[in-house]
Amino acid sequence: MAASLEHVESVTETSEKDKKEAPETTGDPETSDSEPSGSEPDPVTNDDEDEDEDEDGGEPPGPSIRDTPVDLRLEAIANTVALHPSRDVLACGDVDGDVYAFSYSCTEGENRELWSSGHHLKSCRQVRFTADGEKLYSVSRDKAVHQLDVERGKLVTRIRGAHGAPINSLLLVDENVLATGDDRGTLKVWDMRKGTAIMDLKHHEDYISDIAVDQAKRILLTASGDGTMGVFNIKRRRFELLSEYQSGDLTSVALMKRGKKVVCGSSEGTIYIFNWNGFGATSDRFALKAESIDQILPITDNIMCTASTDGYIRAVNLLPNRVIGCIGQHVGEPIEELAKSWDSRFLVSCAHDQLIKFWDISSLPNATVNEYRKRKKKDGRMKSLTKKAHGDNDFFSGLVEETEKKEEEEEEDDSDSDSDSD
Repeated sequence: MAASLEHVESVTETSEKDKKEAPETTGDPETSDSEPSGSEPDPVTNDDEDEDEDEDGGEPPGPSIRDTPVDLRLEAIANTVALHPSRDVLACGDVDGDVYAFSYSCTEGENRELWSSGHHLKSCRQVRFTADGEKLYSVSRDKAVHQLDVERGKLVTRIRGAHGAPINSLLLVDENVLATGDDRGTLKVWDMRKGTAIMDLKHHEDYISDIAVDQAKRILLTASGDGTMGVFNIKRRRFELLSEYQSGDLTSVALMKRGKKVVCGSSEGTIYIFNWNGFGATSDRFALKAESIDQILPITDNIMCTASTDGYIRAVNLLPNRVIGCIGQHVGEPIEELAKSWDSRFLVSCAHDQLIKFWDISSLPNATVNEYRKRKKKDGRMKSLTKKAHGDNDFFSGLVEETEKKEEEEEEDDSDSDSDSD
């Protein structure tokens, strides 16, 4: 079926993900390290190089290899990004309802758009690959669930009117079972072999922002704008309980510590921590100096990355609760979603600046955290964990890291783990 690209959404959205309008942009995809346009080469230098190449029989140098792929620039704001489970391929969905697939590479100029799909009539809010990487699911404000063929981007299955309200979140439980949550707090679990819902429950009073599942594929956890976390039993197809109400929206949910802990991000910049089988009340909380924690992505059993509306990506250690440092930022732009590459080398982020950025996190699992808390830097700046953490061309980043390391060895603070951290 041919994809239609004529449906452009420009309405007031009902959930956090869609409270924006895509600005019009033109131009080619961003190449952050390319040579400035308009500069003319020195004719003498080029002539000399040509003569040397003719004499030596050499060839011009090949494309440069970068630490991370070049950022991708989109024509509209991306709400969601997902990475292929075994290949250097990503998919994203934007506020216009379009879904794109790109291949990415550290070789300069090797990023490629593979295909695009315009089957959604309104803003695409979440995309997810199946474990085998052959199918891609997407959900939208148009209340539809789509299944696409990854190789060609062809629409395979469409469930129109899957919810009575715009769909806001999506989780793939396994190859054939997926869970969806909408703006009115309804959770549905689908058996895609039949194309029907096997669970249809409403226990939240506001939108479902995120969904997680335990390793046994038995318990679904939902985070909601009503300030509660919901617990649902897939095997018995029933609702279990809601947590106590928190003061802000719960915006994300993830499992840590090999499933022994559950963490929820909130609109107030606080991470709420629950014990497994102790879902009624929080066991701990950790406040970040962030406007809102819109997503939590586990990296290891102890380390997670958080995305915030202040544009920062923070690496956070759980128990002891510490901010390890800054992975990167979309300067002044709210970050919508984070994803991790199949080889755990890259973290990918999408934000309101219409960019998909790549960050090298290969060394993050080796980060160590001391039991005591360090004093904060006088300038309030977080430790840089990647070369691009505070900008692609941050000349002083190395000096900052070196100074931080020296001061960390000398300073110690006895403040408890519940106090605010940068």
